[in-house]
Amino acid sequence: MEIRHLRCFLAVAEELHFARAAERLHMEQSPLSRTIRELEEDLGVQLFVRTSRSTRLTLAGRFFLEHVPRVLAVLEQARESVKAAANGFQGQLRIALSDCVTPFRLSGLLARCREEDPDIEIRLFEVSLAQQLQGLRDELYDAGFSMADEVGDGLIVEPAWEDELMMALPARHPALAHKRIPLDEVLRYPLVLGDPAVCEGYARQVDRVLRTQEQEPLLVQRVASPEMMMALVSAGLALGFAGAAYIAANRESNVVGRPLAGEPPMLTTYLLRRDAEPSQPLARFIERLQSGPAQGSAANDEK
Repeated sequence: MEIRHLRCFLAVAEELHFARAAERLHMEQSPLSRTIRELEEDLGVQLFVRTSRSTRLTLAGRFFLEHVPRVLAVLEQARESVKAAANGFQGQLRIALSDCVTPFRLSGLLARCREEDPDIEIRLFEVSLAQQLQGLRDELYDAGFSMADEVGDGLIVEPAWEDELMMALPARHPALAHKRIPLDEVLRYPLVLGDPAVCEGYARQVDRVLRTQEQEPLLVQRVASPEMMMALVSAGLALGFAGAAYIAANRESNVVGRPLAGEPPMLTTYLLRRDAEPSQPLARFIERLQSGPAQGSAANDEK
């Protein structure tokens, strides 16, 4: 079994269509079919059931699919570790980002890490929350950032930073008459919210705020990124919820931020890691995070 067999299997398993998988892999369909047959012969099982109308995984294929992405990820990280060593680094920190956590919030922290730990390479991975949680448990990542605090057993969750949850509004919107907008006023207008399938923790925190009101929100669309949310707000299609730091750094000129009336709700970003003694590089990373440089960098980014 070779790496090419695993890559071909994964493409077919995800596409469930040999022609599309071949196109994705930039190869002809005939060599792809041959590679899958070689893999099935090597394993001694049938991985796919093919008919003239469909392709589906067998039970053995579904079990195999549970492991292949992780194996490929480990191989890729091994390759990157070798490259890092060749470039003079003594180690790596692999940090996963999920839940629409944006890298600019980490700029000051990463700069300090590079200054104080120049021999440690820090690599960022933007993945789904499910991938982050599984990757942390499988030791594919050393730590991660997410807005979700319900992560199951075997992981430690610590607050990393907070941003005030604010409203993003189109310029010249009537609600801008308020210096601080009452939530019941917000609910009079169409809203664009985060997609829970992509931004689970963020969506959960915003939902907690919305549940304080009896009125149901007028939902226009759910989006997978804060950039798309800002684009829809800028176009005047809806209002959106976002952290103060993100709104301040937003480049959409037609978007204005306003705080909510009353006690300001906060968006919390959490640091996730395995429930085990951290490595020395990770312990130093956590110490720098807790000492507050990320918060200071966000303030600088907002200017």
